[in-house]
Amino acid sequence: MIFVYTGNGKGKTTAAIGQAIRMIGYGKKVLMVQFIKSSKWPSGEEKAALSFQPFFKIKKFGKGFVLLKSNLQKHKEAAKKGWEYAKKEIESGKWDLVILDEINTAVGLQLLKISAIINFLKKNKDSFIILTGRNAPKEFIEIADLATEMKEIRHPYQKGIAAKSGVEY
Repeated sequence: MIFVYTGNGKGKTTAAIGQAIRMIGYGKKVLMVQFIKSSKWPSGEEKAALSFQPFFKIKKFGKGFVLLKSNLQKHKEAAKKGWEYAKKEIESGKWDLVILDEINTAVGLQLLKISAIINFLKKNKDSFIILTGRNAPKEFIEIADLATEMKEIRHPYQKGIAAKSGVEY
């Protein structure tokens, strides 16, 4: 099954982690591959995953926010490495759920080619895979068994409130 969590609102990764915890509750194994988030910025989900070992593993490939066009190549290389790793792990069959965190964003930023991802997902529809990130391509939504859009109505950032640990990361 393919799930897509997208939209401008907060909660895409959080929803995916909620599904992961549900799976872990049944003794199932979950892998989260992160495409944008960098190992330089530890997150609450990483710390929590340690408590769930060996049932929950997070592997970061991102280089952080993609802000400068001059750094685009390093982001592309990191995303490609993450995608190769994710494909290998999905095909291994050792994970009951694989979360491709921020893959929608990676595709939107042209770090990864959508056609290769679509072809792979179509061949692996029996796997349970979650795709997260803003601006999910329509092709992802079309092949998804479930697609949810998070809509931002209000956010503390709009009032100038900075991101807080445990809430935003």
